[in-house]
Amino acid sequence: MPADEPAAAAAAAKDPAAELRAAVRAVETGERPAASFFTRPAPPPPRPAATRPGGVRPGGAAAGAARPAAVPAAVPELLARGGAPDALAPRVVAALGEGAAEELAADPWRLLAVDGVRPEQADGFARALLGPECAPGDERRTRALTAWLMERAAAAGHTALEPASVARSLAEHAVPDPDAAVRDAIEAGTVLVFQHPLPGGPAAGEDEAPPVSVLLGLERYALAEESLADGLSRLRGTFGPAADGGQDWAAAAAAAPSPSATELIGAAARSALVVHTGGEAARAEPAALVAAARALGLRACAAAHTEDGRRRLAALLPADAAVTVGGLLDGAEGPGRDEDGLFAVDLLAVLDSDRLGAEAAAALVESLPDGARLVLSGDPQLLGAAGPGQVLADVLAAGCAPHVRSRTPDPGPVGELISGIGVGELHQVAAPDKEVVIVPVRDAGEAVHRTAQLVTDSVPRAFGVPAADVRVITPGHGGAAGTRALNAALKERLNPGPGTFGGFDPGDRVAHSPAPGHTRLATVADADGEGLWLDGVDGRFRVAKERVADTVRHGWALTAHQAAGSRWPAAVVVLPGDASAAIDRAWVYTAFSRGERHLSVVQGTGPGLARAVAEPPAHPRTTRLRALLSEQAASAAPAP
Repeated sequence: MPADEPAAAAAAAKDPAAELRAAVRAVETGERPAASFFTRPAPPPPRPAATRPGGVRPGGAAAGAARPAAVPAAVPELLARGGAPDALAPRVVAALGEGAAEELAADPWRLLAVDGVRPEQADGFARALLGPECAPGDERRTRALTAWLMERAAAAGHTALEPASVARSLAEHAVPDPDAAVRDAIEAGTVLVFQHPLPGGPAAGEDEAPPVSVLLGLERYALAEESLADGLSRLRGTFGPAADGGQDWAAAAAAAPSPSATELIGAAARSALVVHTGGEAARAEPAALVAAARALGLRACAAAHTEDGRRRLAALLPADAAVTVGGLLDGAEGPGRDEDGLFAVDLLAVLDSDRLGAEAAAALVESLPDGARLVLSGDPQLLGAAGPGQVLADVLAAGCAPHVRSRTPDPGPVGELISGIGVGELHQVAAPDKEVVIVPVRDAGEAVHRTAQLVTDSVPRAFGVPAADVRVITPGHGGAAGTRALNAALKERLNPGPGTFGGFDPGDRVAHSPAPGHTRLATVADADGEGLWLDGVDGRFRVAKERVADTVRHGWALTAHQAAGSRWPAAVVVLPGDASAAIDRAWVYTAFSRGERHLSVVQGTGPGLARAVAEPPAHPRTTRLRALLSEQAASAAPAP
């Protein structure tokens, strides 16, 4: 550091964010090598792999049914020494590989890399192995905790975090010097550090660095967002609308079935990337675009998030034009890939793109050929993607693509109710045929009783909807009116039995979640010595015996996150008295819009429901995609 900067150095030492900014400037000026402090991911590979990372379809099952790796004898022996259960051994080997025993012996806190292990459990394991050498400030512990905190943030949707946020979380886990721990994690390469110009920040002086935000991220998600931003830039840079006949597009737009469809077709004719937003009825507009493109001789298809979404698309398009995102990435659905591994498409419309995370979006975009068109269609009012990232929201905020707002409202009293919720108003809508029914309850016990009554009797009798087509939605799994309690009551009424197969009986409705945020709805068909056989909308599949307890739940009642992307003829939303703290406008909007013909609300929150709707959703996700896209646009703009 130059001798004339002692004051700046002292200030930076007191301010972790300033210190990180100083480190970034030191790298950029050549004062310190990147390897010593600041690491950026390598550029993304030029072409994607044929399958999505993790082999899991969005909303679907694991792409393969590979058996777990053999467990070396040293792993359960080491776990026993550390007081951990032998049953953890297969998951340890899956997370750390065949050398898991040696890795854990050298660094017991690596146990935190195993799914489901909590910091207090890893600390207990480390104390048993290290004895007096175990210390809360051990750099092995602080690095493992930092990675664990970043992965937990990713599960909540964040691709990056501010350094101060990471330091606060480390302090909650008794790390004695959290700021030093953050710096050490950066130096060790556990996390990467990034800087982006602050939007709307004050202009820097002639000798001053521009104000920046400093964020920390894991390499996996950094690569995904950077690959996505680069892929979108490539599509825009290789797009040439004149190649496929502008006059034909004009005729197709004029023949569109609605004004919003006309606008969408016109925007797609002129642009490589288009954003389209609207509710359930607006799904007809990207379907009309795909149909028009196919009529022009282009290779076009539309991808939905779930099998149910694909089913609704297939009602509007030829069967081969409606796919799921997971099926498209896996090659099980859609036009397939060419010799370069690219989709054989000229136009791809991704519906439910509000459910699209950074990794799946990057895999899609990197699989599109040069010159292709991409339409991101979704409803930004809904709960966001299950995994890290907020692709639709970031692309909208960056303003890097034409935005077509649908003017097609969802019909009926349910549609009117949802429209009001979207703008923060909870209307009392007219429902002459009881399309919307509010059922007040005093406590959780009454909520469970009334819910069972609605599903098994009232809704089927009044609307002719079979109980199997009524879905219950509640804020969480636990509690007196969570999914566990509701599913127990509904099983007793709809499919009583002893739970012969690991708590399940043939005919039980279940939710299979092979990975966090990925839910596949099915019915128990049978069981054998290898596992549980389930019937889903896309056929029969098996869940391995050792995976049933961790991945299968009863599924008459779901959380709103599990239900997002699917709709049923009737929905019953359960809001017990303690639900107010767990719901916000996005939750209510998502849950209430799952019923196509009827919505019953079992309401025990009193004024808490109206407050949740009136207040905008809090705690936005922290991501880098918006900044990356904005920086691309700024660098592409002509100099003044």
